[in-house]
Amino acid sequence: MAYTATYRKIASGYMGQLVEWPEVITEGKDLDDCRKMLKDALREMLAAYRDDGLIPPGNVLYESIDIAN
Repeated sequence: MAYTATYRKIASGYMGQLVEWPEVITEGKDLDDCRKMLKDALREMLAAYRDDGLIPPGNVLYESIDIAN
């Protein structure tokens, strides 16, 4: 799954946010730092959603089904 990131210049550097999942937002001192921070924030949100058994917006859940039982 790919997400679309937007970046805005702010006083302290850059703010990054995902278009499809606007709750994933972060800041970095420069654009590269902001990209890294946004990717990390996305990984953390995906992990939290998986831990809670939820499906993130725009994502597809794949699951193996055992038909032997």
